[in-house]
Amino acid sequence: MSVNAVTLTELTKSFGTVRAVDGLTLDIPQGQTLALLGPNGAGKSTAIGMLLGLSAPDSGTAEVFGGGPQAAVRAGRVGAMTQEGGLIPRVTVRELVGFVAGCYPAPLPVDQVLATARLTGLAGRRADRLSGGQAQRVRFAMALVGDPGLLVLDEPTAALDVEARREFWEGMHHFAARGTTILFSTHYLDEADDHADRIVMISGGRVVADGTAKEIKRVTALTTVSLTVSGETAWLARLPGVSAVEIRGGRARLRSTDSDATVTALAEARAIRDLEVSPADLEDAFVALTAAPLPPTPETSAAR
Repeated sequence: MSVNAVTLTELTKSFGTVRAVDGLTLDIPQGQTLALLGPNGAGKSTAIGMLLGLSAPDSGTAEVFGGGPQAAVRAGRVGAMTQEGGLIPRVTVRELVGFVAGCYPAPLPVDQVLATARLTGLAGRRADRLSGGQAQRVRFAMALVGDPGLLVLDEPTAALDVEARREFWEGMHHFAARGTTILFSTHYLDEADDHADRIVMISGGRVVADGTAKEIKRVTALTTVSLTVSGETAWLARLPGVSAVEIRGGRARLRSTDSDATVTALAEARAIRDLEVSPADLEDAFVALTAAPLPPTPETSAAR
C-alpha cells in the first residue's frame, strides 16, 4: 500500500499566548485534491508552514510521503505557492522559472509550464514589473516546474480576476488528472465546492468538519429561508429554528435547523413575501461550523 502524501499527527503551534494550531490531525491520500477552509486566524497558513518544513511544531509530527517535510522538498516531491514572498528583481519570467527548474532533479519543460500558467506572452518581461495577478501566476509556475507529487497552494487565486481564476483551475485539473496530490486553502468557497474531492474546515487550529462538500452541507442540517422584509427585523432572529440572520438590500436570509417551524411562524406573523426555501450551501455550512465553539466530540465531522 502506498503511504499518504501528507500525515499530520497532533500538531500544535503557539505564538506567545495564542495557540494557532491545536492538536491538528490530518491524512491526505496520494492523488486527492483537498481544500483547507477556515476563517482568518484559524491556523491554515501556520499548518501549511509546518507541512512544508518552514517552521517546526511545538509538538506532534508532520510527514510528507512517509518522511520529513524538508527531505521531501529537497527531493523535489513538493511544490508550494505561499501567500508571502516577492519575486527576484532584474530577471525575466523565463529566467526565473528556468532557474527554479534547475533546482529539481526532473523538472518539467519550462515552455510547458509557462503555457500552463498562461505566461508565454510574459516570458521576456522582468518579474519585478508584473501586476499582482501576473506575479501570482509566476509563483504558480515556480510551484509546478519541479513536477512535484504534492502541490501546496495557499490562497492561490487571491489576486486573480474571474477569467484568470477559471484558467488557473483548468491547469489544476490537468495536474490532478496526472495523479498529483493538491492541497489548497481558499476564501472562495465556490472553488472548494467545485474543485475539491474533499474539504477540511478548521477553526481555532482544529478540524471541525471533514468530508465532501455534499457531506458537510448535510451534517449542518441547515436550510436557508429567504424573504423580502421592510422595517424592523430583529424579531427574525427569535423565530423557531433560526440560527443566523443576514439582511441584504431589503431581503433576509435565515439559516434554520427547522425550516417548517420557521415558515409556519412567518405565516402566523403574516410576514411571508417572496418566500424561498433552499438547502444549505457551502457558505451556510462554513458559517455554522466555524462560528460556533468547537464541538466536544468528533460526531459533527462528516464521514470521509
